[in-house]
Amino acid sequence: MTLAAQVLSLGALVVFEQSRGRHLAVQLAAFGGRPQGAQAEAVVGAVTMFAVLMMLVAGTSVAAGAAYVTWIVRARQVKDRSSPTGPVAAAWLIPVVNLVAPALLVDDVWRRAKPPAGRRGRWLVLLAAWWLSWLAMLTLVTVRLPLESSSDGLTGVGVLELGGAAVAALLCAATVREVTRVQRLDVAGRLREAVAESAPGPEVVTRLTTRPAQGSAPFGHTG
Repeated sequence: MTLAAQVLSLGALVVFEQSRGRHLAVQLAAFGGRPQGAQAEAVVGAVTMFAVLMMLVAGTSVAAGAAYVTWIVRARQVKDRSSPTGPVAAAWLIPVVNLVAPALLVDDVWRRAKPPAGRRGRWLVLLAAWWLSWLAMLTLVTVRLPLESSSDGLTGVGVLELGGAAVAALLCAATVREVTRVQRLDVAGRLREAVAESAPGPEVVTRLTTRPAQGSAPFGHTG
């Protein structure tokens, strides 16, 4: 839900950029960036809308990040309740390390869930696709936009960035679903094993079904 909200808010910003943002950027540049009087009245509505959209994008991005971190922490604790949260924070916050470590962290959670045989290759393709799409999106935001925003609207965000964000969000959701699925299968398998171990063996069942009721005379005994 948070990923969908993030993509939708970014889509709204892109629509604003394409329909009004570029013209607004030209107006603000002509006014020297500080419109006054009638000039301010002409752009106040558009500027307010732009500010609201930017806050929505920022808020949904923070919400998506918080939801994902919460999920990965809980997913790691499925096998070990005492699993620390430090590695998760380090994987995402340490520069250079965060270019690889988050994907390895998710892969470790998947492997600990003991997934069915034969799914490793498919999982690695999905994991690599998600992580490469995330790195591509990160490159667009940190490298391309700062270079082009000054000459291409207010932020420079366009269809390319929206498409990249949508693909990355979709693949991220797919990895979360896959990890959750194999963890549920693992938990269900362990429950079945526990039930089988606690159930009485065949010889116990035989004795229980053939033992005469307490206080009753053996068959054929007339007293």
